Amino acid sequence: MARAPTFDRRRLLGAAGGLSGLGALGLAGCATAPAARPLAGLSPSSGAGPPFVPVLAPIRARADRLFDITVCLRPFRAAGPRLDTETIGDTLVVHNYGHGGSGWSLSWGSGTLAVRKAMASGPKSIAVVGCGALGLTAATLAQQAGAQVTIYAKDLLPDTRSARATGSWTPDSRIALTDAAGPKFGELWEEMARTSFKTYRRFLGLPGAPVEWVDRYNLADDGPEGPEPADPLGFASYHQRIRDLTPRIEPLPAGSTPFPVAHVSRSTTLMFNIADYGHTLITDFLTAGGRIERREFHDPSELSQLKEKVVINCTGYGARALWKDESIVPVRGQIQWLIPQPEVTYGVFYRDVNVLPRRDGMVVQALEGGDMKGYNDDHEVPDRAEADRAIGVIAELYSRFGRRTG
Repeated sequence: MARAPTFDRRRLLGAAGGLSGLGALGLAGCATAPAARPLAGLSPSSGAGPPFVPVLAPIRARADRLFDITVCLRPFRAAGPRLDTETIGDTLVVHNYGHGGSGWSLSWGSGTLAVRKAMASGPKSIAVVGCGALGLTAATLAQQAGAQVTIYAKDLLPDTRSARATGSWTPDSRIALTDAAGPKFGELWEEMARTSFKTYRRFLGLPGAPVEWVDRYNLADDGPEGPEPADPLGFASYHQRIRDLTPRIEPLPAGSTPFPVAHVSRSTTLMFNIADYGHTLITDFLTAGGRIERREFHDPSELSQLKEKVVINCTGYGARALWKDESIVPVRGQIQWLIPQPEVTYGVFYRDVNVLPRRDGMVVQALEGGDMKGYNDDHEVPDRAEADRAIGVIAELYSRFGRRTG
């Protein structure tokens, strides 16, 4: 049964060459389908009548535009991220990993907590292990706190799992289980989320658009809202604690958009163009005197061999092997990448498929199953059947784009 135009916050908000054989998913004529027009006499601030709807360019969901498939394993911990400290020999280790699907979203807030602990003894130099979302932000914050910082990492950002994330503001996506995290974690989460959100404002409007606001349209064919996907584990939900940070969802009048469905609603949220954003972080870090050294660690005892005696551990899913942390559960996510379309400035959620218009490619992601999708699945090989299904859903939608319903 189709769903009414309400947003499932986690599925929507919230991560291979030679891909032949997808010709059956071609979309004829979508590039020339008529776009919507602004509703006559209305403006975004008119305060009366239906909301203003901009002209929307069609998404060219054709098989021959698929140029890559990537898979990411999110590091989920039932109790929430590991943010404690321990001592190995004469080295203080501050842990900062296990953020599930919220690594980018919470990175500045989580890094602020980690750096506060790392700088408590006033060290002149700090080591950061890991060059993903958490590592780069923690390293930058440690620099701002006055330390000389070296990042030690096996992989640089483009080769990390962080680079394969969706790029959405999803601060409580698979962040914890309600019972395991306990009642006090919500306050800590809110502090991290608000700190991160405020910091991201500094990246708005920069060249390359590392961070930007984007509208998303949630579409439903007809009928009442069906039941939410089963959540037998009890994933924590904290989004109401920061409800004031983002605009409210707008239901749009029937026939006011070119989407060929009965129900449409719109939200506005932050999006991270990870290629540009990551490049900005690395450039800023190196410009401020930071160093990056390629190094792989096989046992925690090796950290005591570093010249720095304070280490921030930002190894993400890699902490499962390095720290023998069996509390980390992989949550698999796959992205289909279509060639970028600069003219498309909005996202779409339709029949459990999410599309996000990033500058480095059109993200197409199948999200059926809600929070349980990909849970405890460490399979990192791309699934062609999943790619076929996701692109097929969007191809069918845009084959009807511009046709009025009702």
